[in-house]
Amino acid sequence: MRLYGVVGWKNAGKTGLMERLVAEITGRGLRVSTVKHAHHTFDVDHPGKDSHRHRVAGATEVLLASRSRFALMHELRDEDEPTLEHLLARLSPVDLVLIEGYKRDAHPKVEAHRAETGNPLIAPDDPTVRAVASDVPLDLDRPVFDLNDTRAVADFILAEVGL
Repeated sequence: MRLYGVVGWKNAGKTGLMERLVAEITGRGLRVSTVKHAHHTFDVDHPGKDSHRHRVAGATEVLLASRSRFALMHELRDEDEPTLEHLLARLSPVDLVLIEGYKRDAHPKVEAHRAETGNPLIAPDDPTVRAVASDVPLDLDRPVFDLNDTRAVADFILAEVGL
């Protein structure tokens, strides 16, 4: 499976870049899936709904299905957080999986960077960060793209993964 990550600190523009990359790459006729890591507790279900009631009652997994989509929710309860590798194994085959977060994993990545956040770059200390998409010019030992030049970032990623 071909993987590429988008990493960066909070408010660096990761999600916007991911959204634009998915639209750009799928617009070229390729199939893309995404994985998003959340550092906090999150819920995609709503209290009072049947699926939520099933989870609260103790179900380990709840699969919610309709004619348009399905969603599988898995409660970890006292289990360890699954590894990225474990989660990727659950995905259906596609041309490319874009991963938001998981900055400490070994897959290749592009770093989203906004100068106004005041956060340091991840790239100088991480060889898995193969390029940076920034809102300001940077002098680095790897490619630097304009954060809003989605086409150029997509071209780079697709060349990197051989698509």
